[in-house]
Amino acid sequence: MALPDMIGYVAKDVKATLAFYRLLGLDIPEPEEGQSHVEVITPNGYRLAWDSEEMIRQLIPDWQGAPGRISVAFKCDSPAEVDALYARLTAAGYEGEREPWDAFWGQRYAVVKDPDGNGVDLFAPL
Repeated sequence: MALPDMIGYVAKDVKATLAFYRLLGLDIPEPEEGQSHVEVITPNGYRLAWDSEEMIRQLIPDWQGAPGRISVAFKCDSPAEVDALYARLTAAGYEGEREPWDAFWGQRYAVVKDPDGNGVDLFAPL
């Protein structure tokens, strides 16, 4: 049986993208000079990886970008943390797609876009 192991991102600007995810609290190592792949295992066991477009084109020479959208959800400790994290990210210049709100399904929820336009959901139980 195959099991999910990693969520991979293709980044136009790896350094800018890693800066965004560091603001979310991920302890991501700095890439070494010329390194085009960076990954981290989160404290709860998710493996996340980022590759430059150039790296992907080495694997798939005619790659033009994938259609569609990926979204990753970050569980916060409290509704107040959702609000604070959303404020910190948007104050740093990242695009807020949906300001924090109390969702009908019982969570405080917000959505911010990373530098490549991927949705990053922030949520906490109400």
